[in-house]
Amino acid sequence: MSDEVTSREELLKTIDYVPAQQDLYKPNLEFRPGTWNYPANPKKMEHLELPYPREWSPPDLDWKLPENWKEIILKGMEERLNRYRSLRVYLDICVRCGACADKCHFYLGSGDPKNMPVARTELMRSVYRRYFTVGGKLLGGAAGGRELTEDVLKEWFYYYYQCTECRRCSVFCPYGIDTCEITMMGRELLNLVGLNINWIVEPLSNCFRTGNHLGIQPHAFADTIEFAVEDVEDVTGIKVDAPMNRKGAEILFVVPSADYFAEPHWYTFLGYLMLFHELGLDYTLSTYASEGGNFGLFHSAEMMKRLNNKIYAEAERLGVKWILGGECGHMWRVIHQYMDTINGPADFLEVPKSPITGTVFENAKATKMTHIAEFTADLIKNNKLKLDPSRNDQWKITYHDSCNPARAMGLLEEPRYIINNVANNFYEMPENTIREKTFCCGSGSGLGTDENLEMRLRGGLPRGNAVKYVKDRYGVNILTCMCAIDKATLPAVCDYWAGDVAVGGIHELVGNALIMKDEQKPRTVDVRGDPLPSVEGSEEGDE
Repeated sequence: MSDEVTSREELLKTIDYVPAQQDLYKPNLEFRPGTWNYPANPKKMEHLELPYPREWSPPDLDWKLPENWKEIILKGMEERLNRYRSLRVYLDICVRCGACADKCHFYLGSGDPKNMPVARTELMRSVYRRYFTVGGKLLGGAAGGRELTEDVLKEWFYYYYQCTECRRCSVFCPYGIDTCEITMMGRELLNLVGLNINWIVEPLSNCFRTGNHLGIQPHAFADTIEFAVEDVEDVTGIKVDAPMNRKGAEILFVVPSADYFAEPHWYTFLGYLMLFHELGLDYTLSTYASEGGNFGLFHSAEMMKRLNNKIYAEAERLGVKWILGGECGHMWRVIHQYMDTINGPADFLEVPKSPITGTVFENAKATKMTHIAEFTADLIKNNKLKLDPSRNDQWKITYHDSCNPARAMGLLEEPRYIINNVANNFYEMPENTIREKTFCCGSGSGLGTDENLEMRLRGGLPRGNAVKYVKDRYGVNILTCMCAIDKATLPAVCDYWAGDVAVGGIHELVGNALIMKDEQKPRTVDVRGDPLPSVEGSEEGDE
């Protein structure tokens, strides 16, 4: 975080929603520490065969662009305008009504008028008008056109990497303009001249090299899963099975790599293993498809396609019937919104059908992939699980609708249904901050880095403020969610804006509440290893 901002109070003082008296068409940037991400490592770019790998830095005057950079960008724009009719429509129809202006978490946390979605889109729209409309070609600036200069390109980099592609602004647009798609196109164009950030390119490179974003090799993956099996045994006394690379299993289970590597994701993973053991589920993990997340969504359509393909290639190799996906965000946006067009229907798989309840998940007819929340909610609805909600009484719970499962997938009721069946103390955040209107964590789409911390916390202000509201009013002490990026970045947001609120997953709560028939001893701790409320109460009584 930059030296100028060291506390909540000081950060809040820097937010001013009165626009400065300046020409918004004129770039006026300051690459302060804490507001930008490190450029991509050239070696990682070479591994992915990306163009123009080099050493450069945003604060430098010279970004070492290729000599014909302008020609490359304009040609790239032309190709995308011809390929995506939606892009041309979005650039043409905006009337700058301002309905989206105060809906962006980065605008609310910074006060920077160019972080209004309408103004962020105008960065590209002005160039589009200048070079691709009759009025702009003839009249230039008089028609709202703007010359493409190096300063304009730098402005694209600055603001398109201050957008988490959360799509909240699109909910409020009366024309249905999806500003996220503009950001995605902006990043694709920047990639053409080698302007990438490392926290997107390195995970992509790792995923091609080892199968997951973290670069965990197959033997390390297997060791980690064994650690999880041991942790489940410590909690329950039960030795669960976690099969890997097993051909002929009914289900391929795919999770984000953070679930088996980091906290608090780890506790969600333990919940998965406990649930599947209790069900006797015929499933397998894969050391090749060891990543559900898809950072290609933040880079380019081609990269998104390449990463999504490996899940289905592994499903075909293992001969499974269908795919079950864990608590992840962008994995589900890619699967739900892009799979059919970028990879095509997975006709070699079957429509997912729960082997426990017999429910056929018709919504997954094309993708052949079902979300774990749908699967578990169906189990609870059909009375297939024995649950003790009091085992989660140590928590006063609120739920964060992760942007991609919520806005992109419409997965709104299932997580709430699960929480209300596995816990007793659930409290919603204010209505205008949840469900379709949910606020982003402020760190998605590859922006969850330490060097970008100031902007992360600024972007996290609206979500952190809503968490503080339910903490102050109801005593909420855990924020649950269904996204690996959220679980990684929300702890900092909660600590900074709300204070002393933990972050966890839905299936952590399921693991706590699940009464397993093979339990060899009374459950005394939750999946975090902390004493259950009943145990704490008895110990206090004994004293």
